[in-house]
This record gives sequence, C-alpha cells and structure tokens, in this order.
Amino acid sequence: MSHRYRSVLAPRMLGAHALAVVLVAIAVGLGFWQLAAWSAEREAAAVDLTQESPVPLGEVMRPDDGFPVDALGRPVEVSGEWVPEGSLVVTGRSQDTESPGDGVWSVTPVAVTDEAGAELLVVTGWARSADDLPAPPSGAADLVVRPQPSQAEPGVAADVPGDRELPQLRIADAVQLTTADLYGGYAVAAEPATGLAPVEVPPREEVGPFTALQNLLYAIEWWVFGGFAAFVWWRFVRDALEADRAAAAAGDDPGDDPGDDPGDDPGDEPGDEPRDPPHREPGPAPSADPARTPVG
Repeated sequence: MSHRYRSVLAPRMLGAHALAVVLVAIAVGLGFWQLAAWSAEREAAAVDLTQESPVPLGEVMRPDDGFPVDALGRPVEVSGEWVPEGSLVVTGRSQDTESPGDGVWSVTPVAVTDEAGAELLVVTGWARSADDLPAPPSGAADLVVRPQPSQAEPGVAADVPGDRELPQLRIADAVQLTTADLYGGYAVAAEPATGLAPVEVPPREEVGPFTALQNLLYAIEWWVFGGFAAFVWWRFVRDALEADRAAAAAGDDPGDDPGDDPGDDPGDEPGDEPRDPPHREPGPAPSADPARTPVG
C-alpha cells in the first residue's frame, strides 16, 4: 500500500468513511423523496376535478371536519331530505362562485341520509333579487353538487341579520341560524332549481410557482446537508494526507537519527560515559640543531 494513503485507509479511519457515505446517501435520498412529493402535489393541483365523475359525499367530506382541498369543485352525489325551513338568501352574488355581483343566491340545506343530524348547505341557483326567488325545494333530495369552502371575503360584514339574509355564505354565520350540524363548506348544485339560473363553478386555477414550494425547499435543504457532510469528510481526509506527507518528509532525511549524538564514539552504547584517549609515555625530545648532535 502506498505510504501516502496508509493512514487514510487505516482501520481507525474506516468508520469515518462509512459514516460519510451513510449521511450523504440519506440526504440525497430524502432530497429526491421531497422532490417527488413536490412534483406529485403539483400534478394533483393541475387536475381539473370539476370534470371528474361524481363520488359519494362521504368519500370527500364529513361533518365537523375542515374543508378538504381535494374536494374543491369535485362532483359529489348527495342524498337526503331538503330542509326548506332552513333556507337562506345570500346577497351581492353573481352567477359564479368567484366574483361578487348584483344578484342573490338561494340556499337550502339538505339533511344528509348517511349522517344523522348533519346538513349540507346547497346553493340551488341565482336570481336578480330576493323577490324573484321561487319557493325552496322540499321532499327527497338526490342531486350532484360541487363543494366549495366557506366564504370569507375581506371587507364584508359578518353580522347575521334576522331575516335570514347573509352578505356571504360563511359557515360560521350560517351555523347561528340552525341547530343542525353543518358541514365545513357549502355546495353548488350542478342543476339549478326550477325558476333559477345556474351558478357556475370555475375550473381550478393553473398551478402557480408557489404550489408545493415547501417540498421543493425541503429537497434543497437535504441536498445542502449532504454536500456539507461530504465537505467535512473531504477536509478530514485532506488533513490526514497532509499529516502523512509531513511524517514522510521527516523520515526521509538520511542524517536524521534521533538515537545518535554526533559527538559520540560510534562504538559507544547509548548512555555510556565518553572514553578517555589512551595514555602514552613521552619519548625523548628531538634535538633542535641536527648539526651539533654528537657522532657516536
């Protein structure tokens, strides 16, 4: 194995590598999961449910529950009994559910068969004025409706007049005029009552740029987290490689032997005292003038 990668692939480092792989894989997977949720929610929002086949009311809405977004404008079958004594008039209405107008809506509750004591407010049609409204329907009710959320238009007074006329079809106001358990939204009859004009339910709006934006932001957040985990792992490995290079550079110096002292005798053992040089007897002093040396 190359000395350069020895510490990076050491057993003590394998746990860090495995943890980095797991964290990055989880972050990437969760990011794609949120991206799929974002795409699915936008696709669902783009479907025009007003053109779907009718389904039973119990599959879409229940009394005492909040208004489900998936029920908006979807054709729903309702069976029960009309409650004409609970009829209401909503003023300042047009022939669609989106904009105000100069006419009125005729609203009559239906006591739903499968929900004892529960009533659904049904807009049976539009007229120019309250004087033009026919008698409310009575008897058995078996019709197709399109659910709508409770109205809460800004600037419209919320006071409930005593003559059962409302400025908007707000469930919180209508519930004060009945002892029944009302659904969390109202419904518009697909076929108007006799003598009334139909009230149209516009198709769903086009998918906007902020639809399911939260899921998209979650996906980006997970990917950023995965990138941060990969960055931390890279820094960790880089520091280990730099430590290896520093150690290798220190060990490659041939004159660097920490066990030797340049002043020691090579034959001495570490820790021995320095030896004295060997003692020699002094010899005769040499003559300074060779010419005066006696001849033997």
